[in-house]
Amino acid sequence: MGNKQANCRHNYFSQFLPEEQAEIDGLFAAISGGLETLSCGKSRKSLPIPISLEMLKAYLGDALPEKMTVRLYDGMRNIDLVGTNMCPADYVTKEQFVILMSNLLKGSIGEKSNIIMKMLHVPVENVKASHIRQFTEDLITSVVHVLDYRNELKGWNVKKTQDFSSGVKELAIQLFSALKRGPSDEETDKDNLCCDNSLIEDWLLKVPQISTFLNVVIRRGFLVLHSHTELANFIPECKDGKEFMSLFNIPAIIYINSHLPIKLQYTWKRIFSSQIHGCNFAKFCGNIIDKGPCLLVVKDRDGHVFGGFSSHSWAVKGQFQGDSRSFLFTISPNIAVYTYSGYNDHYMYLNHGQQTIPNGLGMGGQFDYFGLWIDYDFGKGHSKAKPRCSTYNSPQLSAKENFEFDILEVWAVGDICANEKSSNKKTVLDSNIEAHCLLEMVGKSRFSDGLRDPCDDEETDE
Repeated sequence: MGNKQANCRHNYFSQFLPEEQAEIDGLFAAISGGLETLSCGKSRKSLPIPISLEMLKAYLGDALPEKMTVRLYDGMRNIDLVGTNMCPADYVTKEQFVILMSNLLKGSIGEKSNIIMKMLHVPVENVKASHIRQFTEDLITSVVHVLDYRNELKGWNVKKTQDFSSGVKELAIQLFSALKRGPSDEETDKDNLCCDNSLIEDWLLKVPQISTFLNVVIRRGFLVLHSHTELANFIPECKDGKEFMSLFNIPAIIYINSHLPIKLQYTWKRIFSSQIHGCNFAKFCGNIIDKGPCLLVVKDRDGHVFGGFSSHSWAVKGQFQGDSRSFLFTISPNIAVYTYSGYNDHYMYLNHGQQTIPNGLGMGGQFDYFGLWIDYDFGKGHSKAKPRCSTYNSPQLSAKENFEFDILEVWAVGDICANEKSSNKKTVLDSNIEAHCLLEMVGKSRFSDGLRDPCDDEETDE
């Protein structure tokens, strides 16, 4: 049996680099307190001291919620090293510890599924979808908890965002919704759906966030292998919004950020808020034009929170702009992202001062029937989708088709410095975008526009 355990540990250690193996060894020793010496006849042997639940709790302290600490402990001690299906012991061996670390950090989908099944507090044959749903809630809670505990929320403040617990439940429901064998599962009592390894594997393939969340919990909870760069863009840095109560909650920030192009996932900067800048369409346009890709989020008077990602800088045009990377999303009462349907190219629209075409900001759909519309009469908008927005296949985002909003925010995303440098290349003709908006709103044009070098506009549009 000893040889089998040693070979098992060696096989799983082979997934780690030599320096990572040493780190895992040191971590186990730090949790267990070192080695114990056993006598066998005339020989004496030093072996790692097994880990108890109390040892694990003492080591982790407040870094992880107790619920997740217990889940991790169960995941370890339920690993069957010898294939006898015996009842798990009340301690964790080094081999079990290494296997859990290897499977969750480096393992295949099947290996991760196997560990998750052991973390659910019920025998594998009795696992129901309700156990997966509760596990998902605990996992999301643990991710935000450990990042907050380690001061790694990058400027975001849990107390300065929308209700955290609601955000956890909404994201858990969204991720959990992918757990199904087929369309018929939507119509059944899903909580009682029986789950096996194959179903969990299929779910993990559909929802890569679960593997990423487990990675965060292990790396940041145990402070192990934390030099790895794959979590660098997990949560964006918050700029100019630290003392600001945002419409985004932390789980929504993490989820929506994961849908942005990778190079845009590192930084968000608040560039407009109706709470700060007022409800003025000219001011709104002046703050968002030529600022690079942006996230716009709205809270209507019925409490629904929703918005859209614009893949290009906003520009005043009488035509649609942007590309298929743009999307619409909802945050509350449910969180979801709605991407390009392939039907048309009506991604983004911004216009004012015209009599024959709509004045306002729109995303998806068509004139007077947008998936998301913010009207020139600032404070009003619509979200029309019967049954779905043609561009993004999104449902109606707002509580009512025609809505009034309480709060509107815009966040520039990506390389903020590069966007600001590009904006600063404007000539004197562009020195006051807000004034330009006001002129066009009252039907006045700028005669100096005719003096512009055509190359200026081409450079701006790139």
